[in-house]
Amino acid sequence: MTITVGFVKETKDGESRVALVPETAEKILGLGWQILFEPDAGEQAGFPNEAYSEMCQMAKKRSDVLNAADVLVGVDALSNEDIKELKNDAVVIGMVSPYQEQDRFSQAAEKGITVFSMELIPRTTRAQAMDVLSSQASVAGYKAVLLAASEAPRFFPMLTTAAGTIRPASVLVIGAGVAGLQAMATARRLGANVTGYDVRPETVEQVKSLGAKFLDLGVEAVGEGGYARALTDEEKLTQQQNLAKHLTSVDVLITTAAVPGRPAPRIITADMVNDMKAGSVIVDLGAEGGGNCEPTEAGQTKVVNNVKVIGPKNLSATVPLHASEMYSRNVWNLLSLMNNEGEFALNWEDDILAGCAVTRDGKVVHPAAKPQQDGEKS
Repeated sequence: MTITVGFVKETKDGESRVALVPETAEKILGLGWQILFEPDAGEQAGFPNEAYSEMCQMAKKRSDVLNAADVLVGVDALSNEDIKELKNDAVVIGMVSPYQEQDRFSQAAEKGITVFSMELIPRTTRAQAMDVLSSQASVAGYKAVLLAASEAPRFFPMLTTAAGTIRPASVLVIGAGVAGLQAMATARRLGANVTGYDVRPETVEQVKSLGAKFLDLGVEAVGEGGYARALTDEEKLTQQQNLAKHLTSVDVLITTAAVPGRPAPRIITADMVNDMKAGSVIVDLGAEGGGNCEPTEAGQTKVVNNVKVIGPKNLSATVPLHASEMYSRNVWNLLSLMNNEGEFALNWEDDILAGCAVTRDGKVVHPAAKPQQDGEKS
């Protein structure tokens, strides 16, 4: 049986990425599988129809892809509308937002659809090549700095001019995960004076390796799975008191603290923003989770006491070509686990496949996608 891998145009507002780029499509064709795609699916990402191999088949319309695909890959995948069109027993791979609109997964399971969530890829060494959270966070961290630089009323680098010497901007990045480290590296390349902060002690050397200084606020919080644990009330108070002092000298603040499926940790209070220098800029990458900064509003830019607070949404989609290439490689590496000498096979003994499966065998199997009952812990 020849497997048909399909991909469609993303429909979410502001989403310009595509799940399969021509490079990855060629690899899939090399397995002897077929590619079927919706017209103009990759156009917004910089991949027009003609960029794909002639071996890829272009459908007449979206529903043709959904009806025929044995495996559907997407970025923002699994809408209620698409579930209705998908064939029974299909496989869906994408960022399916497992913590949201969880009725979708019950509907998919009823049709025997197997759903894999790219967000739930285990964060292990073997799974790094499939880790979409990391690949897209690196894009967001890079773009956050460019956004801050374009909005700041001052240069990032030190400049020596006939009119005198311009001092470099002072940039503080909170969070030394993938997004934060990329933000630090990018700000350093632009010539800023960069400081990084994270509650996890193992990040100190990572921050310093990028040429940034590490801000010690006297708080450490080692958690599980590479994330920090929640701070106690006493630790939060210590963190905020020490951080508030440092923020008065900062020109640009970039916050990146987030844990999938949970509200973004509130780190910066409204009072702390009010005490920052006039003309300072905040870019809050936790905006979609409620914000790391109290005044943040997702998708909005607002001025608070002469401080510009930016709450971007889906920053990765603003660099769609390279973000799509990275995402598509993540998808290909996951698909490769389903290839058994050209035959499509799901090996449930594989910890990666089992770990990111949301539905299988007609059931919702991942705890993240199951609606919680009263009294259950998240």
